[in-house]
Amino acid sequence: MLDWTELEAQCLSCQRCALADARHHVVFGVGVRDAEVMLIGEGPGENEDLQGQPFVGRGGQLLDEMLELIDLSREKNVYIANIVKCRPPHNRDPLNTEQDACIDYLRNQVALIRPRIIVCLGRIAAMRLIKPDFKITREHGLWFEKSGVSMMAMFHPAAILRDPSRRPDTFMDLKSLQAKIREVCTHTYQ
Repeated sequence: MLDWTELEAQCLSCQRCALADARHHVVFGVGVRDAEVMLIGEGPGENEDLQGQPFVGRGGQLLDEMLELIDLSREKNVYIANIVKCRPPHNRDPLNTEQDACIDYLRNQVALIRPRIIVCLGRIAAMRLIKPDFKITREHGLWFEKSGVSMMAMFHPAAILRDPSRRPDTFMDLKSLQAKIREVCTHTYQ
């Protein structure tokens, strides 16, 4: 396992897949590096690629508002990363080969952070991290246990922007996350 400095340096110079050819920035991750709660999306969009930070566009603003509802923030008590660190063209889903090329960076981040809770943002992250046949419309908000980590998936913020009727379900998922934090975390709400 690499330390943070080595991992970030290796990730920033990565050429493991074709996504590296068109990127402006590698989007490594952001947040508190001893967070008990880690949020994982599928990959950066255009704004994220331009700024080098995850979830900074309209979806990122919505995510920040959602987190604020349950007293979470990237500055204070969560870490946010993606399955792939470079933007897929036209924001398409990352291909399995691209996910495979990048997944060890995420695994290393998870190993360094050692979160108690992982929240998958959207079906791509949930299919990769929870189970391959994950159905986001049916299984969002459900808790799974993997290697001692509590995991759940919520709708991706971009999906909520496209379909605001998902907001009530997302609010319930956030309340479930808040309850799970109170149950298994020791310093998130200090």
